[in-house]
Amino acid sequence: MTARQSIKGYESRVREYSNFAVRGVKKVCKECGPRPPCSPEEKKAQEMMRKDLETCCDEVRMEPFKAAPAAFMFWVRLAVVLGFLGALAYNLGYAVVSAACILTALVFMVLEFIMYKQALDVFLPKKGSQNLIGVRKPAGEVKRRIILNGHADSANEWTYTYLGYKHFKKPVLLMPVVIASVVGMLFILGVSAAAVIAGQGWVGFNGLGTRSGAFAVLGWVAAALCLPMVFAWFFEQKKRPVMGANDNLSGCFTAMAVAKLMGDLDLRLENTELMVVCGGCEEIGLRGVKAFCKAHRGEFDDVETAFIALDTMADMEWIKVMCRDLNGTVKHDSAVCALVKEGAKTAGHDIKYGSVFFGSSDASAATQAGLRACLLSAMDEAPADYYHTRLDTVERLQPKTVEACLDILMETVYQFDRTGLAPFDGVEVKVGG
Repeated sequence: MTARQSIKGYESRVREYSNFAVRGVKKVCKECGPRPPCSPEEKKAQEMMRKDLETCCDEVRMEPFKAAPAAFMFWVRLAVVLGFLGALAYNLGYAVVSAACILTALVFMVLEFIMYKQALDVFLPKKGSQNLIGVRKPAGEVKRRIILNGHADSANEWTYTYLGYKHFKKPVLLMPVVIASVVGMLFILGVSAAAVIAGQGWVGFNGLGTRSGAFAVLGWVAAALCLPMVFAWFFEQKKRPVMGANDNLSGCFTAMAVAKLMGDLDLRLENTELMVVCGGCEEIGLRGVKAFCKAHRGEFDDVETAFIALDTMADMEWIKVMCRDLNGTVKHDSAVCALVKEGAKTAGHDIKYGSVFFGSSDASAATQAGLRACLLSAMDEAPADYYHTRLDTVERLQPKTVEACLDILMETVYQFDRTGLAPFDGVEVKVGG
């Protein structure tokens, strides 16, 4: 049976526990405030969540790990420094040095932001963080497992997302800063490579007359194209972490609401183990779930396991199952995506498949670790005005969206307990479908 067929007064129960989720978000925001990765506030929030999970789970634990909180976005300022050094080296007659500077910057950009590799961690100090895990056993033998995941940390403010909405009501400043900076670096790399090929890679500085006129002029153009990189230096406000009510306390508490509803009503799935993971350090390159997957490598191979990340339960019109992730480069499991979409259909919501084309979610870390995973999200992909800005507050919460997402999750969990993923294997999943 579906969740609505199995639970007496289902609609009122979903409303009641979506209110539990909203109250939980508000309480954490009030008592903890912003929660940067590896901060005492992040841990305090997870300890508060732990108390709720202990009322409805058979096992609750904290799993500590180490992370370098500065590493993920460190490449931005590193790229700015190397960009200016590259332009300077070129104009001093050392195009080889210039090319090396730009290539180094681009490599770290690709590794850290495009691929979310932990490339810079070895150079920077590490701090402690933790993942909160709650497990609710089924009534019978464990034949399946479903993992619902959110993250407890919040991001530092993105300057140009906030300023774009503040002055233009749109995120019109974000991409120009990114694109101008990347174009500048690629231009410097291009002219440096051309100079090397032309035999002017190491001529030293003896005045512009030592080079052909074209290479001299290109040097000044390269220097001019460095100027937009100054704006990139201020891309992230490291001293202004945001509240993160929507991104992503809403995901944590919606996941917890599933376990809380079942625990309070003394309901158990027949053969499915329910696991809730409220991770840390998502905002610094998914390091929390990466640590979770590493710590449990191979453990989830015992039974069919589905991993559903929940990120930003905010805007009703933007509820989607994200089938692609990590800047659009990672494809999630089609059966898990179809399972969630079927759960939404049962709940009365006709939602589409989408893609995380800029950034990533914990689901991509799970998928890359070999778990069958997908992401359920409800955020304007533009991005929204509250995305990594000071506007991500409890006032921006939409309780009806939290309620809809909880309804979708309840039906998804019950569907998975009934059938597993087998009916959804081979289902065609594509963005927009």
